[in-house]
Amino acid sequence: MAQHRPAVWDFALSPVARMRRLGRRVHKIARAHYWFPHVPLSLALAVSGAFIVWLGIRFQESVLLSDFPQHILELRPASLPYVLIGVGMIIMSVGLLFRSRLSWIIALVLTSSTILSAALLGHSYSSHLLIYYDGVLLVALLLAYHRFDRSSLAAGTLFAITSTLMLLIYAVFGSLYLGAQFSPPIKDIVTAFYFSVVTMGTVGYGDIIPSSREARLFTISVIILGLAVFATSVTAIITPMIGRIMSRKAKRMKRSNHFIVIGSTPLAYNTYRELKRRNQAVTFILPQQPPSGEVDDADLIVGDANSLETLRQADAVDAQAVIAMRVDDSDNAFISLAVKELKSKAKTVVAINDSKHIERIKLVQPDIVIAPEVLGGELLAMLLSGEPITSEFVAERFLNFQRPASPKPSTP
Repeated sequence: MAQHRPAVWDFALSPVARMRRLGRRVHKIARAHYWFPHVPLSLALAVSGAFIVWLGIRFQESVLLSDFPQHILELRPASLPYVLIGVGMIIMSVGLLFRSRLSWIIALVLTSSTILSAALLGHSYSSHLLIYYDGVLLVALLLAYHRFDRSSLAAGTLFAITSTLMLLIYAVFGSLYLGAQFSPPIKDIVTAFYFSVVTMGTVGYGDIIPSSREARLFTISVIILGLAVFATSVTAIITPMIGRIMSRKAKRMKRSNHFIVIGSTPLAYNTYRELKRRNQAVTFILPQQPPSGEVDDADLIVGDANSLETLRQADAVDAQAVIAMRVDDSDNAFISLAVKELKSKAKTVVAINDSKHIERIKLVQPDIVIAPEVLGGELLAMLLSGEPITSEFVAERFLNFQRPASPKPSTP
């Protein structure tokens, strides 16, 4: 079996295809699947957050840590949003390590807010540096959107804690800053903390009342934000828990006597749909999450089909057939070899996109080789030139690459 592998590597590939193959090899050798791009993006987001926090603290020239909390009222409100954004970016960088989609969305919002604030309010060297750095970070986050596809319980819990903490800081410092506009006035951090918790929880004892328009608007903002944080935090925690329970149930389902379709090509999607229409059990392996509604969740496995672990997860050993229909012909050949390495009895079906690869694919000895694009071109040429087309010809040309059966031993 191993003797045919070098032949697959000898395909006459274009420079772009060779670069893609080289990139996949480097990606595999470096085990980049485990750390790229979420780890570099997490570090970059944490650096940006730390820089913003440092700028916010530097802006507080009148407050010394040794004087805390005596001079807490000297805090400048203008620097508080920057500090909160920076802290939020640092905390969300931890969520990126879990490849959390929620953390990715919040990171986009915080990074965009930083760029917009620096562009509108800042004209210093630090502001320009922040715009360029976070601009590159924002583009990198957008390009890597497909890698952040997990609903992590840890990331959801982290979001709930972070959002609650940031809202509490906002409420405490805001009530301290507007303390004289309450009745009775809020003069110390303990009273500010008490008022913030009561307002965020919408309890409303009525012992501290806002007496000015600014104080009332501030109180309204704390109530609205408190309700929003509570609702989103519950959703962020409950959704991953339900997903984890459902995934455990799905893992316990043993697949057998089913078809495995591999690839994100139109031919693969059509094959999946036609098998489902005939009430066949199908497992679809895709490199990334498809658009919603394209594939039933119970039929879907997201992963690298060249990996033996992914094929084992799809129960390829007990399948009727494994149908490789990826764009790269060499990937389809390797999938066929991987199925044989599992010692599976499933038939291997390999789709070919380039007629130059037919003879080389046959060296891998798949059970069936199909070349629909090659057949389509031949049929069109025959139709235009007036040659007769029969059903026997189509069946022969479409499946004429079937591996011949082993000859039976002769009897004396």
